[in-house]
Amino acid sequence: MAHDRLTIVGDTFRDTAGRSVILRGVNLGGDCKLPYPDGGTNIPTDFADHREVSFIGRPFPIEEADEHLGRLSHWGFNVVRLVTTWEAVEHAGPGLYDEAYLDFLAEICRRAAKYGLYVMIDFHQDVWSRMTGGSGAPGWTFEAVGLDFTKFHAADASHVMQNLYDYERGGWQDAYPQMSWGGNHRLPPTNIMWTFFWTGRLFTPDYTIDGVNVQDFLQSHYLGAMDQVARKVAGIENVLGFDTLNEPVTGWITRRMTYRHVAPTLENALRPRLGLAMSALDCLLAARGIPVAVPLVVRDPQTGALSAPADKIVNANRISIWRDGLDCPFEAAGAYRLDGDRVAEVTDDFFQRRGGRELNAEEDAYSPLFHKVADITRAHQPAWGVFAEIEPYAAVSGEGFPAEMPERSVNASHWYDYSTLYTKRFQPEAAYDFATGETSYGRNALKQIYCEQLGRIAGHARGFGPAGAPTLIGEFGIPYDLDHGAAFAAWAAGNHGDELWAEHVAALSLMYEAMDQLQLHSTQWNYTASNRNDLMIGDGWNQEDLSIFSRDQQTDPADPDSGGRAIAGFCRPFVRRTAGRLIEMTFDIDRLIFTAEIGDLDEGNGPDFAELYVPHVHFGAAPAIEVEGADWRYARSTQLLTLAYPSAAIVRITIRAE
Repeated sequence: MAHDRLTIVGDTFRDTAGRSVILRGVNLGGDCKLPYPDGGTNIPTDFADHREVSFIGRPFPIEEADEHLGRLSHWGFNVVRLVTTWEAVEHAGPGLYDEAYLDFLAEICRRAAKYGLYVMIDFHQDVWSRMTGGSGAPGWTFEAVGLDFTKFHAADASHVMQNLYDYERGGWQDAYPQMSWGGNHRLPPTNIMWTFFWTGRLFTPDYTIDGVNVQDFLQSHYLGAMDQVARKVAGIENVLGFDTLNEPVTGWITRRMTYRHVAPTLENALRPRLGLAMSALDCLLAARGIPVAVPLVVRDPQTGALSAPADKIVNANRISIWRDGLDCPFEAAGAYRLDGDRVAEVTDDFFQRRGGRELNAEEDAYSPLFHKVADITRAHQPAWGVFAEIEPYAAVSGEGFPAEMPERSVNASHWYDYSTLYTKRFQPEAAYDFATGETSYGRNALKQIYCEQLGRIAGHARGFGPAGAPTLIGEFGIPYDLDHGAAFAAWAAGNHGDELWAEHVAALSLMYEAMDQLQLHSTQWNYTASNRNDLMIGDGWNQEDLSIFSRDQQTDPADPDSGGRAIAGFCRPFVRRTAGRLIEMTFDIDRLIFTAEIGDLDEGNGPDFAELYVPHVHFGAAPAIEVEGADWRYARSTQLLTLAYPSAAIVRITIRAE
């Protein structure tokens, strides 16, 4: 059972006895973005049934809950980031909630408590919706604002697997490149929707739906769906709180109307991303059926260098994605003016200033929503945390959170080794960093980069009030289809040895070593119960394959490790809770030695004991344990080491394989 409700005290999670708790867990799961059972992107659809879908069965059917949750507990995890979506709750139409799904989701939370797992609820999105190549918002949101998603593909307005992929051929295909779904961030529909969602009152004040501004309409329904989930899980002790919104993108706020990002500049110091470098004006013109020539950013496969050597014509078919008879709300608000198909006037700073004031995403977009999430959820459970996210690249680049965060907020930013994620290769001997364009050489240098990046992210939490706040890395992980799925091919050929996962274990170990050094909380992306060793399927969403479990690798249903991928990389020893202060903890996976030091034991933090997870996968059933300054007891069945130190000032622990 989960021990008790946790509370956020300064930069720590504390149990009811005052002990500091470290949360290490996993996202559950990658296929929760999609309807059950046939909503995966590996199945063709035109989304015509978007109001009739069901998400009951995600992350797994309820009859499988004990199997999967028991496995996660066995692997030492003590928290799950439970993925749901706005669409899952309110797919049938505005205000029409799926009560059966809400009951199902609440039952998953209750079952998690049985296995000692805390739960944070993640309202997930990727590039707004399934209809724009991602997940999150219901299809009717497009209809409500006046966009026709059935025209997006023909108008070059979306990059969607179901429209581009040859399902008979399977595998990886040039027509739908790996990890290309993010290109939708630069296309018209997602930018229009996000700009409406975050800043409709600022930029289109006269554009209303059902008598209210478009921003208020969208946000009230998003928060209404969150309110319904909060109502259902309010009495479940192991629920920690709600994520504000997964990997939010704020549309065009702060963007110059005509700016195209093809290289780092004073205006935007970040490296550009692959795909179309569309300006706001490009998007608005293309959305109403006017062809535009846009720079296409490409990467040199040999050097990794980015360039935009040529333009691409967007919407050569001249198809408007606005509903017939609807004028562009942004032209009506003064962003630009057309004379026929010719741009007659542009207000270049339209998305940058209002009333003589320079706008910013932190205060004009994120802050109001964060406080609304706090108010909505805490009306049901005042102790809940607010797990706050800003756009991932912004968190790494140094852009910040709002100056005034809700009390008991958590920095829930995400972090990935983007080079490994995008290239599907882990090469520490020469690791190219897409974020900076620099190359590090050797394992120690790469670990230093990980620590610097994660440390920069964690630094945001120091500004969450006088005592700071915890940082929980809400997502990180690796693709398991490294090297074009080499491990999958070897497995299918009959090689089931640990060497299949050596590269994966090395990558994960380095990431967790950085987490240990910085004492960060984290939830790895992800555990997908429906995962398949198929380059077309993977986690069931846009060919991603980051699941730590796959049915295709399960040979013994009675063995909780069966089906696990690279278990040694994520199933690691750590100090789960302790009185006093954790000074440091390290795990040398090559020598199989774990060490930890705990101090400040005379500060009256509660009962003097600690709990450590000591997994069989590394140390065997009878690990060699040395403890200085405390009594100890190891429970082989739970893999937990408990320490009691009634009088010591410092406790030192060393654990070796049996």
